[in-house]
Amino acid sequence: MKRSFALSMSILLGAGFLVSAGPAATAAPYCGITWGSLAESHLIGTMDASLTGVRAGRHACFDRLVIDVRGDIHGYDVRYVTEVRTDASGVPVPVRGAADLQIVAFAPDHDVDTGGLTYRPADKRELVDVAGYSTFRQAAWAGSSEGQSTIALGVRARLPFRMFILDGPGTGSRLVVDVTHRW
Repeated sequence: MKRSFALSMSILLGAGFLVSAGPAATAAPYCGITWGSLAESHLIGTMDASLTGVRAGRHACFDRLVIDVRGDIHGYDVRYVTEVRTDASGVPVPVRGAADLQIVAFAPDHDVDTGGLTYRPADKRELVDVAGYSTFRQAAWAGSSEGQSTIALGVRARLPFRMFILDGPGTGSRLVVDVTHRW
């Protein structure tokens, strides 16, 4: 009896190892988005562009921040940080939200030839109105120094983002930063 019980158990256990569990189920990407949350940086050419405006928009799957530039923007550095600091003095720029996205556009807030300001935010703490946005909580000015301008973007959580440069309108360009509503 003991022998047949042991044999039966061995057969059942062995059969369990032969049954395939199949491939692991994977969730479809949110809205087909496959972005990540790691730092993105890109530098192109010389520094002769200047920042002229900041605006925001809402989309079905992400919130968007657009930095308008006179001339061709020459790159960016976008990353999640513990806290965004001002360009010149290093003073922290607190923003609402559970995560801080530091956006550095390689374009100053002034004309490099004349020194005249091309961008002066009316309210440095609230660059754009993001009330009612799904992901953005606050966009604040962190300053401009040494050919670059920095924006602190407070977001709901550390979510996937992407950025890219668009030409136009006219001879200008735009740095676009999109942050998804969820993973």
